[in-house]
Amino acid sequence: MKKTHIFIIAIIAVAAGIILSTTADASVYVLFGEARQRAAEGNATKVHVVGRLPRDGQNRPVGLQYDPMVDPNYFAFTLMDSTHVSQRVVYNNPKPQDFETSEQVVITGAMHNGTFMADNILLKCPSKYVKKDLKGTEVASK
Repeated sequence: MKKTHIFIIAIIAVAAGIILSTTADASVYVLFGEARQRAAEGNATKVHVVGRLPRDGQNRPVGLQYDPMVDPNYFAFTLMDSTHVSQRVVYNNPKPQDFETSEQVVITGAMHNGTFMADNILLKCPSKYVKKDLKGTEVASK
């Protein structure tokens, strides 16, 4: 075999390894009902869930539990998916900045003993994306 053939085979093997390693970590978007079903079936793969924080009459999120003096790496909250199913979520890291003001929350993780254990939290804050004119007032989007 020529050296170029060996080199090409090595490149193909490396490319296949990269593709397999990235697809093994890929997760799907589901609702809490499907996340619970996957956990009941013994499927511990990570999933994404998109939801909103339930709010009280004064537009404050309800169900937040975070006390950095007791445990700075324990943050628990309730999240409601698009079918209005609420679920308790535990995130074993500090509470993300501006969590209370977020419009939408995307969590990655898996169900464990009836609780969704989040590995990652992505916040969707619409204030960054609202168009404003030069005077600072909101402009209706088309």
